[in-house]
Amino acid sequence: MLARPPDSPASVPSSSAHRTDDPFAHLNEAQRDAVWHGLGPTPDTRPLLIVAGAGTGKTATLAHRVANLVLHGADPQRILLLTFSRRAAQELERRVGTVVARVLGLGLTQPPALPWAGTFHAIGARLLREHAASLDLDESFTIHDRGDAEDLLGLVRHDLGLSTTRNRFPQKGTCLSIYSRTVNGQQPLSEVLHKLYPWCVQWEDELRQLFGAYVEAKQSQNVLDYDDLLLFWSEMMAEPQLAAEVGARFDHVLVDEYQDTNRLQAAVLLGLKPEGTGVTVVGDDAQSIYGFRGATVRNILDFPAAFTQPARRITLERNYRSTQPLLDVSNAVIAQAAERHAKTLVADRAGGGRPQLVTVADDASQARWVADRVLEHREGGIALTQQAVLFRTASHSAALELELARRNIPFVKFGGLKFLEAAHVKDLLAVLRFAQNPRGRMAGFRVLQLIPGIGPAHATRLLDAMDSAAEPLEAVRAFQPPPAAAGDWPAFAALYGQLRTPQAVWPADLAQAHAWYRAHLARLYDDAPSRQADLDNLERLAASHGSRDRFLAELTLDPPEATSGPSGAPLRDEDYLILSTIHSAKGQEWTSVHVLNAVDGCIPSDLATGQQDDIEEERRLLYVALTRARDHLQVLVPARFYITQQGAGGDRHLYASRSRFVSDAMVPSFDCVLPPQAPPQGRAGTASSVQIRVREKARAAWR
Repeated sequence: MLARPPDSPASVPSSSAHRTDDPFAHLNEAQRDAVWHGLGPTPDTRPLLIVAGAGTGKTATLAHRVANLVLHGADPQRILLLTFSRRAAQELERRVGTVVARVLGLGLTQPPALPWAGTFHAIGARLLREHAASLDLDESFTIHDRGDAEDLLGLVRHDLGLSTTRNRFPQKGTCLSIYSRTVNGQQPLSEVLHKLYPWCVQWEDELRQLFGAYVEAKQSQNVLDYDDLLLFWSEMMAEPQLAAEVGARFDHVLVDEYQDTNRLQAAVLLGLKPEGTGVTVVGDDAQSIYGFRGATVRNILDFPAAFTQPARRITLERNYRSTQPLLDVSNAVIAQAAERHAKTLVADRAGGGRPQLVTVADDASQARWVADRVLEHREGGIALTQQAVLFRTASHSAALELELARRNIPFVKFGGLKFLEAAHVKDLLAVLRFAQNPRGRMAGFRVLQLIPGIGPAHATRLLDAMDSAAEPLEAVRAFQPPPAAAGDWPAFAALYGQLRTPQAVWPADLAQAHAWYRAHLARLYDDAPSRQADLDNLERLAASHGSRDRFLAELTLDPPEATSGPSGAPLRDEDYLILSTIHSAKGQEWTSVHVLNAVDGCIPSDLATGQQDDIEEERRLLYVALTRARDHLQVLVPARFYITQQGAGGDRHLYASRSRFVSDAMVPSFDCVLPPQAPPQGRAGTASSVQIRVREKARAAWR
């Protein structure tokens, strides 16, 4: 029987058995403690940090805490729930509704709505629109996705003459990454360049000029990029009156995946609730792996002392995913971390075999072994979709992909074309953005050139006229198109007038834009029918959004993963193996997991061994990979691996040593496997002298 958490009222039963009058009876003691924090007879206003180890029911705990707040009288409209994807917010809202509806006897069609549940960027966009006047913003601003932001920065780069320099100036994508890192990390440009982009240090003055001009271009066009949404929100929180006004509208602020926040997001949270009252954050410092995006593990490590009153920490350690032998090696890897919130994962399930540490000769041998093992698991009843192969970098799976193709083993490699990266989707959304914000030159430039006969020069002439006109629509109506565009121009001018009228009805205006664009689709793209499916899907998505500006903002900030084309799951195979980078695998789980290239140079990456902080993040990356497995875990150690384009020496094999994160003391926790070597081609049954040396080097790993 579980002891009743100290904060829970005496009326709440402590039995672990399921009870209809206790919706929290199935939670373990630590989870119940988190769910009841601050709701007991003794008030506890301290901020709450829930350190949730991998597979410990983090989402369930957070959802039940929100539900308990609602059951104890919290107004759902005064609960701010911040997540890292809209889907995560929707899933939490669904779970909260299920718990509350069950307790109150409501039908599942009547769950409480959480109107302020969403991503940091989406919530920030809503608040910025509401307080635009106080921030010198026009509330009709539009939001640039990554591609549009790169394009605008590229235009500014060209206008400044930086694309014609004698020496190689950084490309627009690199420039945007540098800019984003300085903004999100709140770090000086010189520090970012020296630490992360040393090859760009010589361009510091020019980059500073470029970023200043880029900011001016955004402001003149009334557009914000992803970074602006957090930056402006942070600036709001730096204004005492605005911060107090925004903070007062929320009684509770809950943040999921807090280990993935950056400095701006931490500043937003501190500005909302300086004393920490009503604040709950959930996360796992051991899974902080997004430093390249500006996230910092310091936010969750320093959280206990961040507010004016110290935080309470509750640690979730009961793991519902993996067996104990797999958790033993995961615990051992993270126990070596230089700084962490201490925890030891304990399996809820009994039994389980030990993980395997497999030494192979090279990447080709590694590919053959993994393919053999995958098929063996499949014959044993584990579907391919329940098996995953994880790797540090996308290129590490090249040999395996060839082997899988040779054996006709279907697979999906996570990545592929994102929905908003598809040209036809960007075209139609640009029509809406141009109507929403006539000053947005990137959208206007794209849309106008969809019309036959209008090129860059005529598009620029019209955009300049719209900038100087009191009413942009009048400039469109007065525009004299070139003769080649005379036949198509009236239809666009009529459409633009309909979209700009205050009487435009959502989502009917998207349907109008879609109808106009459909007439151009076949001319623009050879595979128009398959692209049409995406546009139909876009129109269906529009129906679930209340207005055009909300639709554009939310779709930009949290787009669907992929188009309807072949970048998603295989169309002809119902079962397929999962290949994924470790970063993309976070939050996922599989029955069997293979981790490729557990050697120094790959994990940790040879590009991430310059500073201790980078090495620590690489350690956490391996920990994330190990904790994705439920029943079977295979860690592969090639004795040598292939490197491409390594300086003057060209492509070559390098000898490797087992990852420093898998120490000698950990080896006994594995079943050590040394597969037999395949005979050299043309000399069946006889090992070459090179293979013998490689085999002996592999065996030395266990001595």
